[in-house]
Amino acid sequence: MAKKKKEAKTNAARILDTLGISYELKTYEVDENDLSAVHVAESVGMPIEMVYKTLVCRGDKNGVLMAVIPGGGELDLKALAAASGNKRVEMVHLKEVFGLTGYIRGGCSPLGAKKDYPVYLDASAEAQEVIAISAGKRGEQIILKPADLVQAAKATVVTVSR
Repeated sequence: MAKKKKEAKTNAARILDTLGISYELKTYEVDENDLSAVHVAESVGMPIEMVYKTLVCRGDKNGVLMAVIPGGGELDLKALAAASGNKRVEMVHLKEVFGLTGYIRGGCSPLGAKKDYPVYLDASAEAQEVIAISAGKRGEQIILKPADLVQAAKATVVTVSR
């Protein structure tokens, strides 16, 4: 009898399992030419307001941090700086993201990075019953309650997008 190949879980999914947090995994076909949140939302059949992207930033005082904002939103760097105790915050250059997090563009999750960086979840998430975040690899999203993400990522909820 042939064994069925089991899909390996990502670090993000393992963290949720360990914490006993329920979630749903949604897989989708990756388009290397379109890694946008809009494409991900269409691919998983969710409105863009419910699909959140994780951006890796660096503050001038407190170092690397992650901002989780709506897929259609734009990061407010000044608001993130104020919330994180920095004078200035800037996006980390794309070539640095993998080295810092272990994740590639289009597959960056606020859970299970190489280090436990501070996570700032945009307050708009609280208006959603569930949100989608990257599972830690391209082509896979984790659907969970915003409060569960706050618990798992030890996230601070603040308004950091516009």
